[in-house]
Amino acid sequence: MNRNIAVIRGDGIGPEIIAEAIGVLDAVAKRYGHTFSYSEAPMGGSAIDAFGVPLPDSSRKTCLASDGVLLGAVGGPKWDSQPPENRPERGLLKLRGAMGLYANLRPARMFAELSSTCPLRADIAAKGIDFLVVRELIGGVYFGTHRTEMVDGEQRATDIMSYSEHEICRIAHVAFQTARQRRRRVTSVDKANVLDSSRLWRKTVCAVAEEYPDVELLHMYVDNAAMQIVRDPSQFDVILTENLFGDILSDEASQITGSIGMIPSASLGEGTCGLYEPIHGSAPDIAGQDKANPIGTVLAAAMLLRHSFGMEREAAAVEAAVKSVLRGGYRCRDICQPGCTPVGCREMGLLLREAIC
Repeated sequence: MNRNIAVIRGDGIGPEIIAEAIGVLDAVAKRYGHTFSYSEAPMGGSAIDAFGVPLPDSSRKTCLASDGVLLGAVGGPKWDSQPPENRPERGLLKLRGAMGLYANLRPARMFAELSSTCPLRADIAAKGIDFLVVRELIGGVYFGTHRTEMVDGEQRATDIMSYSEHEICRIAHVAFQTARQRRRRVTSVDKANVLDSSRLWRKTVCAVAEEYPDVELLHMYVDNAAMQIVRDPSQFDVILTENLFGDILSDEASQITGSIGMIPSASLGEGTCGLYEPIHGSAPDIAGQDKANPIGTVLAAAMLLRHSFGMEREAAAVEAAVKSVLRGGYRCRDICQPGCTPVGCREMGLLLREAIC
């Protein structure tokens, strides 16, 4: 296959981790007879520096014309003084909207080789952690109306959280269809005891569930879900939730697996072109020092192969390479344990490329 990948290197450690992910993709292409080409699409702080805006129109067009988008990370203190509408993160929100990426998939999987890095009690970690957060991505409070005004002599800020039935239906279908490929259990997370948007969420999810009688549906309030993720994460298979709750819960889930540097994500819409990235930030404090962990980005590239290119065998090869390198005792600094061999970002990328088979 010949496939074109739009590359957003981004800010901070973004260029470093993207370089290693591309190296692994090239190793996959060579091993399995594919051709991957790469088109640069500046976004984030680096785009503000070069073009004055976080998402130049040329980058948007490049992403829309590609077969898949691979993103490093955007943002950093350097651009904190930018007005809200021109911050690096605004470019990411605009790109998600332009691509129609309404479904975010964030796996929370703990590799057995990293069980000792799990911050939970050993008896809890021993049960295993392997669930998926399916988060609605272009609705809710992040995409609602935001307003700050003077009322009775003081500032008042308002952020609107709203959802329509069709927005809830389409993300619910993603969750149930995904659960059918896993352990057939969906836990829908809301705050239906307080919020009207959550009451509509629960009602609509229940209606969609009738189309999937083979999948168990459970409901959980978001505060309880946050507690249960650290109390007994083994109970979860697929967590379905809205944008704000999903943002928070998926970051919590990443920490219990050992390191946020290990977690990839996929943002998908109606077509096959998706956006793939690690869930961590740009980490400007370690940028350019060869200290970043590229595994989350490499696993994001595996999700790109699977979801946008339909290359299940190749995606599995990347995941097997990660497991093989971890089994060999090699660790970046965020997951390093006594008795393991510490390596930098570039060496980890090299080890992963050599492990592709």
